[in-house]
Amino acid sequence: MQARDIAVQVPTVTTDDPVAEAVRVMALARLPGLIVVDERRRPRVVLPGTQVLRLAVPNAYQQDPALARAVDEEHADAFWRGPGAMTVGDCLARPTGRPVTVRGDATLLEVAALMARQRSPLVAVINGSGVLSGAVLLDRLLAALALAAPGD
Repeated sequence: MQARDIAVQVPTVTTDDPVAEAVRVMALARLPGLIVVDERRRPRVVLPGTQVLRLAVPNAYQQDPALARAVDEEHADAFWRGPGAMTVGDCLARPTGRPVTVRGDATLLEVAALMARQRSPLVAVINGSGVLSGAVLLDRLLAALALAAPGD
C-alpha cells in the first residue's frame, strides 16, 4: 500500500489567513494539524495540532502558567480570539524548515517513519511538481497498518 492509497483531501490555510481562521479550519474538519500552502498549493509547513494551538495562545500565557491561571473562566474560554488580526505567517518561526511531505508512491513504512521522526500526526502528500494532492492522517495510517497485519 502507498501513501496515495490512504491519503484524504483536507482543507488548508495560507500564511495570509488569520490565526483564528486556522484554528477554526482545524477544529471544524477535526484534523490533527494543518497544512499551510503557498499560492500554488505547495506545502510550506505542516503544523501538528499542538503547534496550531501555539499560534493561538499568547506567548505570555505559554511562558507563565500563573498568568494563565489568573484569567477568569469567561475570558479564558475566549483566549483564541486574542491574536485578532495576526496571520499564520506572523506567528510562524523563521525559518520554518522543510514541510513534512511524501510523494504519493511512498510506502506506509516511509510515512510512519517520517511521522515518528517529525512527531507529526499528518503528512502532506505531494505530486511530482510539489503540489499538494492530499494528506495522510495518523488515524488512517494506523488503521491501514492494523488491517495489513497478519491475523492472530
